[in-house]
Amino acid sequence: MIQGRSVRLFLVDGTPNGLITAEIMNWTGHVLTGPRTKLAELVQRPESGRTGVYFLVGSDPDGGPLPMVYVGESDDVGNRLKQHNRSETSGGKDFWERVCLITSKDQNLTKAHVKYLESQLIRSVTETGRCKVVNGTAHEYVSLPESDQADMAFFVEQLRTILPVLGFDFLKTEPIRQARDQQDEQTDESPRFVFRLPTKGIVAHAIERDGEFIVLEGSAVRGEWEGVLGGYQSLYDQLCVTGVLVSAGDGKRRFAKNAPFTSPSAAAAVVAGRTANGRVSWLVEASGMTYGQWQEQQVNEASQIRNDNLDTLQAPEP
Repeated sequence: MIQGRSVRLFLVDGTPNGLITAEIMNWTGHVLTGPRTKLAELVQRPESGRTGVYFLVGSDPDGGPLPMVYVGESDDVGNRLKQHNRSETSGGKDFWERVCLITSKDQNLTKAHVKYLESQLIRSVTETGRCKVVNGTAHEYVSLPESDQADMAFFVEQLRTILPVLGFDFLKTEPIRQARDQQDEQTDESPRFVFRLPTKGIVAHAIERDGEFIVLEGSAVRGEWEGVLGGYQSLYDQLCVTGVLVSAGDGKRRFAKNAPFTSPSAAAAVVAGRTANGRVSWLVEASGMTYGQWQEQQVNEASQIRNDNLDTLQAPEP
């Protein structure tokens, strides 16, 4: 059974658009995030003077669909951020709009720890394919005892939980497993969806999990974008550049790994190489009903369960 978790958020200046701290019970990590416009307030806080790692996050100035992310580490993150705040011609970085600073509440993170964390995080962020990583190749850093490496692995897993709560999805991973295996392991797994373009010989499969629509590894895709310019074309191109979509021959591409999408329509557009209504295009493989019909059925069944529970609670005692 999946257990719930508590994440404690604190709005430092009382607004959701200012500085925010985040913590998980029984985890020594501490997260501080805020917009670049609040950098003056952020560098005054004691966390910014500690040893830690940080993310600089911003939109792609070239109009790409994925955010740009830079991963860094420092003994004094506040001073490093002041350097990054300079203009690019002066050695700074212009793209970033938000910063996310990760330190330790017990201040036990050392320089060796954060250098190891930086290398692991650069690798992890690159592999997820959810952002455009500004760093170059991650340096292999292994000068850390085995026990400390295990501690840092646990540290990263906590970040995978807490960062999406703050709106940073670039560490979320999608394990590459077959849908049928997942259904054997999880009874609440969504059904397997299929999208076919018979004239093109294209068949794609997907499932829905954790609020994301996931196209499965091996699914076929149109070999080139053939729709109107704009829309999901930039997403299609980005998936090709990052190696998520690879050549499959016969004028088609295929998914080299499971790929999460924000909606069925985004997934359908990439598969079809043009704009498509995912609520109609994706069908439940076992029944043939559309995604939209399946979702409506889920909502109706959930509402009925709620009504039945209310009737039970309100029924007079015999």
